[in-house]
Amino acid sequence: MTLKKARIKDIARLAGVSIGTVDRVIHKRGEVSEKTRQRVQRILKETNYSPNVMAQVLKLKKRFHMVSLLPEPTEDNSFWLKHPLGMTRAIEELDPFPVTLSQVTFDMQCEDDFQKKTIAVLNLKPDGVLLAPIFKSESIAFCSRLYKEKIPFVFIDGFIENTNFLAYIGEDIFQSGRVAGQLIDMITPEKSDILVVTIARNIQNVHHLNKRKHGFLSYFHKSGINKGKKININIPDPSSESVRIAFDKVLEENPGIGSIFITGSRSYLIALYLEEKGLKSINLIGYDLLDMNVKYLKSGITRFLIGQRPEEQTYKGIKKLFEFLSLHKVPDKIEYIPVDVVTSENVDFFL
Repeated sequence: MTLKKARIKDIARLAGVSIGTVDRVIHKRGEVSEKTRQRVQRILKETNYSPNVMAQVLKLKKRFHMVSLLPEPTEDNSFWLKHPLGMTRAIEELDPFPVTLSQVTFDMQCEDDFQKKTIAVLNLKPDGVLLAPIFKSESIAFCSRLYKEKIPFVFIDGFIENTNFLAYIGEDIFQSGRVAGQLIDMITPEKSDILVVTIARNIQNVHHLNKRKHGFLSYFHKSGINKGKKININIPDPSSESVRIAFDKVLEENPGIGSIFITGSRSYLIALYLEEKGLKSINLIGYDLLDMNVKYLKSGITRFLIGQRPEEQTYKGIKKLFEFLSLHKVPDKIEYIPVDVVTSENVDFFL
C-alpha cells in the first residue's frame, strides 16, 4: 500500500488553520500563537511532512548568486586550500537549482587588499556572502555595508558579534584555546614556563588569534596545574628567518620554557626550528592539518594539532545561505564545529 505524501493544504485541514498559517510555522516567520504552532507542529510530525524543496525553489524562477570572500592560499599557509573543496561540494549538490558561486580571495597579510576585495564582492551584486572576517575593523565596516544593502552573510573561521550576521559555522574559538591549554597542562612540568606564539602582522586586528590566546591563558587562571610563566610573543613576518631571530632571543632569555602553543596554522615553522636546534624536550601544540604540520606531528616534534574541519565549514555555510535565500529558512545563529584533537596515532583518520 502506497501512502500519499501530505501536502501543506492537508496539514492546514487537519489543524483547522489556513495554508498561510502552516507556511509561517514551517518557515518560522510571522505571528502565530503558541497553541496553534504546537498543534501544527504535532500534525507535521504525525504525517511525516517534508517540503518539496525543488518544486518550491524552481517555482521562484530566480537565480541566486553567492560570493565567498576568503583568504588566498599561499605556499607557507595552505590551510585555505581546503575551504573551496567544501564550497564545490555544496554547489555540486545544488546543481538542480538556479544557484551560482563566485570566489574572491584576499591577501591575509594586507588589510588594504581586503578592503579592495570587499568592493569587488559588492560589484558582483551578490544575493548572499560567505565571509572569513580575519581583519576585525575592516570586516565590521564591510558587514555594515552588507546589512545596509540587505545582503545576508555567513561567517566561517570566526564571527564578530553585533554585525547582524545570518549564521556562523566553525569552532568555538575561545573554547578551543582552553582545550589547547588543557593539553599543554597535561604534558608540561609544573614549574616549566609556557610560550604562546602568534604569527601575524597586526595581532590586535586579527581577532580569532587573539581570542584563541585569551582562551588558552584563561585555562590557567583557575584550572591549570602549571605554575610557570606564560610568555607571549608576536612574530609579524611568517618567515623562517624571523622565527629564528625571535626564538633565539626568547629561549636565551627564558631557558625554562617547556612547551610552546602556536595560535595559528604555522606551527611547522617552529617545529623546523626545534628540529634544527635539537630541542626535542620542548612540547609543541598548534592548529590545522597542513602537510608540513602533519609531517612534524608524525615525527614527534609536534605533540598535538587541533583541527577545524574547513571543508565542513564552507559546505554548511553555502547550504545555509541557499536555504535562507530560496526558502526563507532562518538557520541557527551559531553552529559550533567539534574541536578535533589530533595526535600521531589518529592523524590518518582525519586526512
